[in-house]
Amino acid sequence: MMNNNTKYSENIMKINFDTCKIEASKHFVLKYMKKWGWDFMDLREALKCAYKIDKVGKKKYEAYVRKDGSKKIIFVFYFEFDTVFVITGSEGD
Repeated sequence: MMNNNTKYSENIMKINFDTCKIEASKHFVLKYMKKWGWDFMDLREALKCAYKIDKVGKKKYEAYVRKDGSKKIIFVFYFEFDTVFVITGSEGD
């Protein structure tokens, strides 16, 4: 189920995070997921509940999440494979 409160930038395709495959870079897994204590279920939930998703490239997106503080998750969505590949992240205050 998609979060109805998510603010999408213009011309963004709605991504169904419930059904798509989610993969992450080794960098993201070792640096951010380990630091935040997340597994892939936490990552899926965070992406589903993102309060804002911006399209910043042809297939690249930035998701802004409030889960144990502010976080930004940068990912690529491959429509043809229905796959989200998380590249990196960052955290704020």
